[in-house]
Amino acid sequence: MTTKTSCESCGMPIESGRYCSYCTDESGALQSFEERFARMAAWQERRDPNATKQDIERQVLEYMATMPAWHDHPRLQGR
Repeated sequence: MTTKTSCESCGMPIESGRYCSYCTDESGALQSFEERFARMAAWQERRDPNATKQDIERQVLEYMATMPAWHDHPRLQGR
């Protein structure tokens, strides 16, 4: 039986490792906070096209603050 775990950057289910293929570069290293933030915001905007940019950015920052890969990032401190 394969145990699934979650990506420490976005929460997506994965079978092994710390990060999913969406959160890593071609060498397997975690992408920068800025790149992940932009991509996650674009995904959230597609999910909720009526939301304002400010609301989307707030939602993404709040979510990223719950992820192990980002909880210590300076942009998320104090959330």
